[in-house]
Amino acid sequence: MSTDAVIVDVIRTPSGRGKPGGALSEVHPVDLLAGVLAELARRSDLDPALIDDVIGGCVTQVGDQAMNITRTAVLSAGFPESIPAVTIDRQCGSSQQAVAFAAQGVMAGAYDVVVACGVESMSRVPLLSNLAGHSGSGELLAERYPDGLISQGIAAELIAARWKFSREELDAYSARSHALAAAAASAGDFDREIVAVGTPGGEAVTVDETVRPTTNVEGLASLAPSFRSDELAARFPEIDWKITPGNSSPLTDGASAALIMSAERAESLGLTPRARFHGFGVAGSDPLLMLTGVVPATEKVLARTGLSVDDIDAYEVNEAFAPVPLLWQREFEADLTRLNPRGGAIALGHALGSSGTRLLATLVNQLDATRGRYGLQTMCEGGGMANATIIERL
Repeated sequence: MSTDAVIVDVIRTPSGRGKPGGALSEVHPVDLLAGVLAELARRSDLDPALIDDVIGGCVTQVGDQAMNITRTAVLSAGFPESIPAVTIDRQCGSSQQAVAFAAQGVMAGAYDVVVACGVESMSRVPLLSNLAGHSGSGELLAERYPDGLISQGIAAELIAARWKFSREELDAYSARSHALAAAAASAGDFDREIVAVGTPGGEAVTVDETVRPTTNVEGLASLAPSFRSDELAARFPEIDWKITPGNSSPLTDGASAALIMSAERAESLGLTPRARFHGFGVAGSDPLLMLTGVVPATEKVLARTGLSVDDIDAYEVNEAFAPVPLLWQREFEADLTRLNPRGGAIALGHALGSSGTRLLATLVNQLDATRGRYGLQTMCEGGGMANATIIERL
């Protein structure tokens, strides 16, 4: 007999530009995550000794993010030494997978109280820096994919070409992301989920640095494609090169965390859950298209829950690149007004290991504000995978 797994709280740091000089670039990623963990316990007046496990996501596990960064953050947060922690990597969906593992552990009776979290400092630990010395993926993979695998940017270009998204559509969607995020920030919609981060210089970062309120289609149209080269143009003649920095998510620093427990334990602690987990799906997809996994993952979670897209009140589809949410919306004929209604990663940033719990924070608060019942979150992942999660507001 399974037990309901509930979300008591879910919070995040502001999004910082993931390059030197960004608002969070002077903060060690261990400290970024430790601050969120400590604040999560403080806000619920939870004795950290009650936590059975902390499951964290991080993609580039090298340098400042090496050596099981989640465990290091647990100790840095002042939690008892008895609290274990593990760091997982399912690429961009790492902390969404951490949430799934945490909730499933509660539902199976293995946990009563667990934290799912994630962190990525792309300014201090650059994307792909963990590939130094990497000698390739072996002969067997090369036999299966003799032309080699490709980057996510090229996958986004292939999706734009195959689904015939125009440059104007991609840029208009991207401008929408910034406009919605700016409006949400102005209205205070992120206040409940964002926790301030102190910097070594003594300043406190309280707002998302990546949102650009003045972004418009005209400005985005002036940006050059990011991934074109003569070699790639010859290999992929079907691509007309539309993916730019403006219709992609920016490099980002950030951390986020969710407090998850059984409904019974929440009641015994006098805590009021905000939502419960209703279903999960995870899928593999073509690693050459790579970013299309959001479709089969969504199909799985809808089938398992018996819900349709029309039953869902808000959709958070990670905006790694503009073609991804547009592809998802087209395939499901979903209501655009419910899709990333507070903006997405194009504006709010994509701190890889943190993005899953960041999306969850925004989704829970959107359902609270609109009195919606069901929310769906899905995220494409490197290597051709995706996670999907449905929550129900309580």
